[in-house]
Amino acid sequence: MALKRQQDMMATFSMASMTDVIFLLLVFFLVTSTFVFPTALDINLPESAEQTPAKPTTRVFIDSESNFYVSYDNSELMPVESEHLIDYLQVIKAQDPESGIAVYADVEVPYGKVVEVLNLGAENSMKMVLATRPIANQPQVAR
Repeated sequence: MALKRQQDMMATFSMASMTDVIFLLLVFFLVTSTFVFPTALDINLPESAEQTPAKPTTRVFIDSESNFYVSYDNSELMPVESEHLIDYLQVIKAQDPESGIAVYADVEVPYGKVVEVLNLGAENSMKMVLATRPIANQPQVAR
């Protein structure tokens, strides 16, 4: 009776296919994920209990030194001089007449500066809203 010789099994494992799968998964998640670009300004907003139901596409930021910054449709913040602010807002309104404008002002900004910006919008028939930070422990409005 002829006995078969046992062949030794190889104890190695090829990782080539595993690295291909991991690489493809990494590329898939990078392509399908959305990137969030937070604003670079540190603005301390006043608090409020009310929230607006509509999301304005244009944002005007006023920092504590009364510098103006404009952002349209989640684009980069552009510094704008106060005398040219209305020109930027009119161009944006011409592109999207139904969009609203949110004004974010630091707590330390004089109220007169905020009123100037709101008056500019009112004089040019723009929908403007003063944005605030919600009060802590207040229920959020469902959107």
